[in-house]
Amino acid sequence: MARIAAGDREALRQLYQATSAKLFGVALRILSDREDAQDVLQEVYLTVWRRADRFDEARASVMTWLSAIARNRAIDRLRARGPLARAEPVEGLEIADEGALGAEALLSAADDSGRLGACLSELDKRTETAIRTAFFEGLTYEALARRMDAPLGTVKSWIRRGLARLKGCLER
Repeated sequence: MARIAAGDREALRQLYQATSAKLFGVALRILSDREDAQDVLQEVYLTVWRRADRFDEARASVMTWLSAIARNRAIDRLRARGPLARAEPVEGLEIADEGALGAEALLSAADDSGRLGACLSELDKRTETAIRTAFFEGLTYEALARRMDAPLGTVKSWIRRGLARLKGCLER
């Protein structure tokens, strides 16, 4: 990341070759549309090029940081489609690159996945499920509330409190 922050195009090319298939899988899983996923992938690497200097290896691994950018960009694009598009389930989606991993598998493969998994397992099952579904599957809070058959405010509270506990656990 330091080389990219210094303007090294070759470093960006190497990062792209090593991570693009996985990040495309994250975007495709959330968006269910190849063209949108490709657009998101381009946005991810433009963001990396512009903001590589903001990467903090003390906070996350490179793959975790990239996955978060891809996930956030894909969800932003999904929300821009409107409320009906956001409510569509993303299960059963075929990933174009069979070697590409889903978001949960990507995070499992990241350097700090062991700590994250251990901290997630400390949460009550309902909160763990809500967080995993929202962040690893890319469901909006509204869609998650419908899936869990719970009020929207309640689901948001579960996630907010769960994230606070995760943060505390990860900081230990």
